[in-house]
Amino acid sequence: MKSLTRFALAAFLGLAATAVSAQPARTDVTPEGLVAVKARKVGRAWLLPGADFRPYKKVLLKPAEVAFQKNWLRNVNDTGTPRLSSAGRVTDADALKILDAARSGFDKVWAQAFKAGGYEVVTAPGDDVLEVAPRVVDLYVNAPASMKSGVKETYTVEAGDATLNLEVRDSRAGTLLGRVVDRRETLDGSPQRASSASNMAEFERLFALWAGIAVKGIEELKAASPMPETIKPGQKIQAPAKK
Repeated sequence: MKSLTRFALAAFLGLAATAVSAQPARTDVTPEGLVAVKARKVGRAWLLPGADFRPYKKVLLKPAEVAFQKNWLRNVNDTGTPRLSSAGRVTDADALKILDAARSGFDKVWAQAFKAGGYEVVTAPGDDVLEVAPRVVDLYVNAPASMKSGVKETYTVEAGDATLNLEVRDSRAGTLLGRVVDRRETLDGSPQRASSASNMAEFERLFALWAGIAVKGIEELKAASPMPETIKPGQKIQAPAKK
């Protein structure tokens, strides 16, 4: 069982390396033909020239991929912060529990946000279905707090930080229409005792913020659709003025 847990964690850490390498370089034009546009609410954004977001009324929300920052497990065990395990260290099993909680929390708040935004969340492709594929990479939990008694308390200002790598595609054709990359810290600015519940609550607030930005961003892209056939790097994309 222990070897299986280590194998599972290695797979997640492999995912982290793959996810990080799969992030687009800071280039104006990606290999898929996306062009960097002016981003107002996120770190970086790319769009496909000529893309039309108006037909999409439903979303196929892919399960979130979540991966720790490289060497997180080693680093957090070297900093002297409280540990999850009774032996005094964050174990492989502890790390998998954190990833599972983050993934399920992300999926929950994103489904809620799209439903609140008027989208039907579906499980199959369709002509009016936009595929939304989020990845949370470089996840760093500052103080993975103990779930057992007898461990010294730690107070933190932020639970941690993470990077969102979001891609949207036509669900039927698979055409990549846009990509967003955004790195943020969690949102609580006041010191509080770290716990598994407080950490997850902070990360869910961050995930909800990203979800709100995504839903509103798609609505703005609908209003501005179709995208220009030629997009200049750094161009501002906005809805045409109403007559």
